[in-house]
Amino acid sequence: MTKLLVAVDGSDNSARVIDFLIRESALYKAPIELHLLNAQMTLGGVNVKMFINSDSLKKYYKEEGEKALASARRQLDAAKVPYTPHISVGEPAEVIAAFVKSQGCDRIVMGCRGLGAVSGLVLGSVATKVLHLTQVPVTLIP
Repeated sequence: MTKLLVAVDGSDNSARVIDFLIRESALYKAPIELHLLNAQMTLGGVNVKMFINSDSLKKYYKEEGEKALASARRQLDAAKVPYTPHISVGEPAEVIAAFVKSQGCDRIVMGCRGLGAVSGLVLGSVATKVLHLTQVPVTLIP
């Protein structure tokens, strides 16, 4: 069984990635194990914990992650493509690379431009970092 990781940030580009996966899933002869991953950026460094308690911070990350995954989940549910959603906190490229390694994923599918701070680049900074940090094939969807 092929294990695919799909990095999702809730952007329009993420929706195109899911459309691509739905079309491609029909081409696989064996079932695929699909993992949706949203990586929430850590807020404000160490000092934020002085003002926000740990439970509130966890709740915030979970709510924001669920919002980012919502559209992808609706698309996959409508297409009857099974998946497992995940939300992690940290620098997105590092979170993606660690997830791939820990879960033994065979491939990553992600957009090359999303909700990052810098837009309009040919290849987004998260995608570029993922290419450098991982040893598995990465399919980038414009």
